[in-house]
Amino acid sequence: MKIGFDNKKYLKIQSERIKERIAQFGDKLYLEFGGKLFDDNHASRVLPGFQPDSKLQMLMQLSEYAEIVIVISALDIEKNKMRSDLGITYDEDVLRLRGEFEKVGLHVGGVVITHYNGQSSADAYRNRLERLGIKVYYHYTIEGYPNNVALIDSDDGFGKNDYVETERPLVVVTAPGPGSGKMAVCLSQLYQENKRNVKAGYAKFETFPVWNLPLKHPVNMAYEAATADLNDVNMIDPFHLEAYGNIAVNYNRDIEIFPVLNAIFEGIYGESPYKSPTDMGVNMIGNCMSAEDVCCSAAREEIIRRYYYALCNLAEKGNNENEVNKISLIMKQAKLTPEYRRTTVAAHERRELSGGVASAAIELQNGTIITARSSSLLGPCAALLLNATKHLAGIPHEKRLIPEELIAPIQKTKVEYLHGHNPRLHMDEVLVALSLLSNQDEDCRKALDQVPKLQGCQVHCTVMMSEVDRKVFKKLGIGLTCDPVKKIE
Repeated sequence: MKIGFDNKKYLKIQSERIKERIAQFGDKLYLEFGGKLFDDNHASRVLPGFQPDSKLQMLMQLSEYAEIVIVISALDIEKNKMRSDLGITYDEDVLRLRGEFEKVGLHVGGVVITHYNGQSSADAYRNRLERLGIKVYYHYTIEGYPNNVALIDSDDGFGKNDYVETERPLVVVTAPGPGSGKMAVCLSQLYQENKRNVKAGYAKFETFPVWNLPLKHPVNMAYEAATADLNDVNMIDPFHLEAYGNIAVNYNRDIEIFPVLNAIFEGIYGESPYKSPTDMGVNMIGNCMSAEDVCCSAAREEIIRRYYYALCNLAEKGNNENEVNKISLIMKQAKLTPEYRRTTVAAHERRELSGGVASAAIELQNGTIITARSSSLLGPCAALLLNATKHLAGIPHEKRLIPEELIAPIQKTKVEYLHGHNPRLHMDEVLVALSLLSNQDEDCRKALDQVPKLQGCQVHCTVMMSEVDRKVFKKLGIGLTCDPVKKIE
């Protein structure tokens, strides 16, 4: 895989930047952490070379200075909000995050339940956490937030919230997902610290959009496509332009809220430390691209991937037409069509040659395209997995790695005993079969050894995949797109 991002440089200069910001304020810095800490797969896709856990690795370099506060909204607890990428609820993810942080030696100071208004589900969750020895704090709903600055910046506003006890100079405020109230927690703590004569500051670490890349740079446009469901829009920061005469990119929500934040800062400090929302950020990711053309190409692939993902969601759920329309507009602005994705073209061509049978294509790391079609024995992606590993291992295409007499009893079990409708083998079943055969068949062993080389490859399928195959692609680190055509179970 071509590398376009210098991850080592990023870890170094990002941690240095955060230390500088701590020193700017004196005693303590509350750092709002946007995006995902452990599994930032979007960043790793658009910036090849960025490791999904880079932000966690960077924090580990600051472990002696840092502690973590995890935020969850009482509203999300009440409605059992899910993390779609992990298939778990936000309240379960808080425990997962805490465990992952502590596993690598990062101190978790506590959990803040925001938007609290007496919800019984929040009370039950607090009791559960406290039984586990976790400190829990309530932050209340403030009428008129964020515009009623006079109320917010008073003892009846932020002053009503529980004071979150922290020990270290860097307090990282994170959450399972957006809308949890991270910024409000930071601002509330500034108010509370000021009352205690502690010099505390606020900064924001949001990976995207990248402030020092052009507004219509593919990397920034890919972020807009990724957040189309949130209706985020990348914009030139007008406050930054007015203050410094320089163009910087931010997004609509931060720009819209900045006058309010500015007023809150003035209420707490007497004057605001920032002249623009971009000033609040500490993101150095735009300084670490080592090959911009590689990142641009990857970002364009990501825009198309998001487009297909939205189309498939629309076909399955029918409730995100605006998201599809927005990404379609982004594609037009980027002068992109689905045909930019080589695997899309190859999969469609294979389908036509196969008489309309479901087909799939993969682009290997060296640019080679491999295709496959569905058969009575294998689904298109299971067949593609075999074809790709055979090619990488130098095994002739006509060599049958898994004998039909081995597949037949598996199919019988799937249909007769498990009452399935699709007898074809999925990708996980193919991998298990290869594993069983690898002890006695050298070619099966060679093919199985090629599986790690598929990480970072791109795949397109002419039908929507089953959940089983989608999970295998994700575990293998393969980028998948599908036509919005009836799913293969």
